[in-house]
Amino acid sequence: MAGLLATLMRPDHEDDPDRALVIQAANILQVGEFQFLQLAYSEWFGHDMPAGDVDGHFQSFIIKGWTPAWAIRHAQRIIDWDGRGLLDTRNPDFHRFDNLHYSPIPRGVRRFVLAVMCLVLVLGGGLMVGHLAAHKGTSILPPYFDERDLEQTARDEP
Repeated sequence: MAGLLATLMRPDHEDDPDRALVIQAANILQVGEFQFLQLAYSEWFGHDMPAGDVDGHFQSFIIKGWTPAWAIRHAQRIIDWDGRGLLDTRNPDFHRFDNLHYSPIPRGVRRFVLAVMCLVLVLGGGLMVGHLAAHKGTSILPPYFDERDLEQTARDEP
């Protein structure tokens, strides 16, 4: 009960130094603690955490307070990189388990402008072909009436 009261009074305080290290590294990367554990596991073992181990690691860290050595080592590395200015927290590799993380597409504005220009060329080209296909068209936009159609309707009206 005392631990709960202390946490409510100071939510950023952690008694276990290893766990505090992991929390600090997770805060630097702006990911959740469990996402940090997944990143550390992947970094240490060279593959993602197996689905069967996820619950066990979650319960061990969050509920029992046990911090694996590979998570501590990864946290120390992240804190060290951050201290030396070598860490890019926007790197998508750090956020691959975070579904809500948004990383802008590089050169997105340039791609958008290029796509709009292509669309304008295709639509404009289509309109020009339609205008040229009608003999002596009256308008560049549909409906494509030519002067003969208008003359004929003028003669047919009383």
